[in-house]
Amino acid sequence: MNARFALVILASTLVAGTASADQLADIKAKGVLTCGTLGTSEPFSFPDPQTREITGYDVDFCKAVAKSLGVKLELKPIAVAARIPELQQGRVDVVIANLGWSPERAEQIAFSNQYFASQQKVAALKASGFTAVKDLAGKRVSATKGSSSELAVRKALPTATTVTFQDPPSGFLAMQQGKVDGFVLSELALVKFKQQSEATSPVVILEPSLMLEPWGVGMRKGETALIKHVNSLLESMEKSGEAVQVYDKWMGMGTPYKMPRGFKIEPIKG
Repeated sequence: MNARFALVILASTLVAGTASADQLADIKAKGVLTCGTLGTSEPFSFPDPQTREITGYDVDFCKAVAKSLGVKLELKPIAVAARIPELQQGRVDVVIANLGWSPERAEQIAFSNQYFASQQKVAALKASGFTAVKDLAGKRVSATKGSSSELAVRKALPTATTVTFQDPPSGFLAMQQGKVDGFVLSELALVKFKQQSEATSPVVILEPSLMLEPWGVGMRKGETALIKHVNSLLESMEKSGEAVQVYDKWMGMGTPYKMPRGFKIEPIKG
């Protein structure tokens, strides 16, 4: 009898453990999705000048995931270098924060299908005379700490000295002040910085692109139900045209960026 009772207790414990490991069910039970995003990267996630609320392309995808689950959205601003640790330690449920896929990152967390594809490019002051990426060999180049931009510099310009900063504005300011010779970031974000600095310190964006980087929603490994749900949502947004509408809202021809959408939501080809 005691042995049977022990088996019942063990089985109950295993069932409870399985249930607690189902993050999708946990999110629905608590009624809140905590989405980690940067909050400092226009047009992806940044403070609205009027409301001061965090808004942008990434935020709209956070909203879409929460809506699809029927729960409230809690946005949690996180630093670039903290994206994976915050996710692994359970402080956020998902990360939608300019998170580019790489083999190294894919060993640590799960990625959804790509919801954006980013060209990583280098900017330099027009007065510097630099005309191509190769001109920065042996120079000082800034990037955001822990970002794909940092990895791109180290791979594409191995002789350059990579100087890292906590956020994109700090890295760009270092270039404006002459502390570094170039600055690497997503092309769309660079376009915005370029426009803002045109009157004071004109900037050029150098070719070629350092890399084309697919971005995905970051989730913890093993959460198959959540991963499947997010991918299904992204696929439905692509089919319905909602994904295109979100892109056009923030980066299309009616925005200062005026950039055509050169990608579609699809599995990341790693």
